[in-house]
Amino acid sequence: MIDRAGLAAFLRRRRESLQPEDAGLPRGQRRRTSGLRREEVAALCHMSTDYYTRLERERGPRPSVQMIASIAQGLHLSLDERDHLFRLAGHNPPARGVVSEHISPGMLRILDRLDDTPAEIVTELGETLRQSPLGVALTGETTHYTGPARSKGYRWFTDPGTRELYAPQDHSLLSRMYASGLRQIATLRGPGSRAAHYADLLLEQSEEFRGLWDEHEIGVHPSEVKRFIHPKVGALELNCQTLLDPHQSHRLFVYTAVPGTESHEKLRLLSVVGVQALHG
Repeated sequence: MIDRAGLAAFLRRRRESLQPEDAGLPRGQRRRTSGLRREEVAALCHMSTDYYTRLERERGPRPSVQMIASIAQGLHLSLDERDHLFRLAGHNPPARGVVSEHISPGMLRILDRLDDTPAEIVTELGETLRQSPLGVALTGETTHYTGPARSKGYRWFTDPGTRELYAPQDHSLLSRMYASGLRQIATLRGPGSRAAHYADLLLEQSEEFRGLWDEHEIGVHPSEVKRFIHPKVGALELNCQTLLDPHQSHRLFVYTAVPGTESHEKLRLLSVVGVQALHG
């Protein structure tokens, strides 16, 4: 059963304690509100201001599991706070650990400060959870996929368009890397895991994957430099730095170019072209 008073009080308190810079928002000079405004929280949670306001005023229908998950992420809640929010709304909290898609507040704060850098947060199966604006400009919007197609490794073997962004000379290594990585995760997580399910699907659908799977390769790692073929700015060579959240098995990938190189200039151009494309 929903605890409307407790839910409203908790939302207000968390909103008032979350500062604009914590969520990657400008503070502005005329801010009088302690913490975030309701309309800012609503935007972060991908819902209307009216809907969110009614929750803080103990009104409206009980929010769905999806709505509560969105609010928990928008308010940058910790896992304990997220679970508490679910219980206040009368829902059982989602599972924790490797299957959880709730991004830690610390990792979100880092991503929120990377507006001028391509970056993305992904699961261990390559399912994109969040991207920086320049990350979207570099690789396209990759958070909208559903089902097995959410996994980049799955798309690599089933959707030829996935490979167009990468230099052809790297395709063979990337294929080996995705097959090797999926085998390692499927072994780690067990027969009933999502990784094992993806492997079964790919064995049915991809002859290339079947051949690589039979090789039983483990520990195939990507090159330190990733080579992209971007449709607007052309070839890019970017270094990829990785930050791991061991509790959630989430990875933050940050792509940078060596200053003074052609790729560095193209990345700066992409920051302009990409923004124009996103808003044009």
